[in-house]
Amino acid sequence: MRVLVPDSIPPVTELGSVHFVGIGGAGLSAIARLLKQQGVDVSGSDQQESDVLSALRSEGIECFPEHQAANVAGKDTVIVSTAVPETNPEVVAAVNAGARLWPRSAGLMAAMRDETRLSVAGTHGKTTTTSMLTLALHAAGIDASFAIGADVPALGTNARRGSVGVIAVESDESDGAFLHYAPDLAIITNIDADHLDTWGTPEAYEAAFAQFVDTVAGPVVVCADDDGCQRLVARTPGRCITTGFGANADVCGRDLRVTATGTEFSVDLPDRRRCDIRLSVSGQHYAVDALLAFVLAIEFGAEPELAARGLARYTGASRRMEFKGEVGQISVTDSYAHHPTEIAADLAAARAIAGSRRLVVVFQPHLVSRTRIFAEHMGRELAVADLVGVADIYLAREAADPEVTPQLVLDAVDGVESFAAGSIDGLAQRLVGRLLQGDYVLTLGAGDITKVGPELLDLLANKESSRG
Repeated sequence: MRVLVPDSIPPVTELGSVHFVGIGGAGLSAIARLLKQQGVDVSGSDQQESDVLSALRSEGIECFPEHQAANVAGKDTVIVSTAVPETNPEVVAAVNAGARLWPRSAGLMAAMRDETRLSVAGTHGKTTTTSMLTLALHAAGIDASFAIGADVPALGTNARRGSVGVIAVESDESDGAFLHYAPDLAIITNIDADHLDTWGTPEAYEAAFAQFVDTVAGPVVVCADDDGCQRLVARTPGRCITTGFGANADVCGRDLRVTATGTEFSVDLPDRRRCDIRLSVSGQHYAVDALLAFVLAIEFGAEPELAARGLARYTGASRRMEFKGEVGQISVTDSYAHHPTEIAADLAAARAIAGSRRLVVVFQPHLVSRTRIFAEHMGRELAVADLVGVADIYLAREAADPEVTPQLVLDAVDGVESFAAGSIDGLAQRLVGRLLQGDYVLTLGAGDITKVGPELLDLLANKESSRG
């Protein structure tokens, strides 16, 4: 059974009571918040207790730390995460009860049904760019709603209903959801073949972005420095505004400078003015994302200087080069990167931050299908580090394949010391003995490797205290 987007989306006043299966995820928790703030009766469940569930309860949303049929009793609309199987007891109960059963994308469409939509799509950088766009709009006095795939400290949450009928929304291409949103304006950060379990071929993946452009009412801001976006511009003439740090963009960034504490660049505006932008995060990829957000904000009516002030407020998002702490001169950062391009960008940023310190990276491949395609490329990018560990593959919705293992990635890590990190359980304990004073540790992956950083810091703190 496939949960499909309905032909029409009713007003939120007609949804009745809404239950989210998998509400602990960033996508569903954002939609739940938006609907709750519009007066909808909202509840949800997840596999286990979490900080997200606690936060949602504090906002008046009933949350259950397990999936059971009783949770959906009497619910009119049930919205299901893409990670939830059709055998889930709540899904089965909802079908048997005749409840309206929707995928995540339909829930988001309902939440933003009556708003002007500013959509951020692309393979990489969607969360960062949507966050930056929201901050730029807010700084310019445009109180936009937002729905983002991670908590953003500068915004205090991952979603909020604004007051001006405009929403900045992260638009996911992994299951084709972004083709349903009908944005008024949009950004495409880059196009880099991924999610081939859905799209089949790189060509089909790129074609989906051309379809996306056709769904956008107004202009689409794209990165001229990206090969995939260049091909998109060629096949959608007259539809795109290009940005970039090369000479061929409609709006050009200049004088890019990345330091251990931030990123700076200038923008040549269409009226021949120049605007200086200073970011609080380090990395060339942040400058690329900021330029895209800046241009769309201006296109929507934001004053450039005010938009630039908003960009300066961005300090990161959860699991996006997120600093976790430092003990005994060993610092730990965690990031969601799981595609080779993302790995390369994060390692470049980590190198800039770490300076002369030893860079230790522990990577958890995400999905068998992605590892099968990109293992060699992943290994090459990881080899930028000084010490590389590769953990067991995070299977998520897929089955294990004895021919696709972490060793495929390790075999491609040439020229630096590497090791099989094994299971996430106990990984922090095994890693402690490999670390040296002054190390910069980066955990990478879209799975549960995010647990390793805090566990590692606890172990290091205990080790420090035992020394007296």
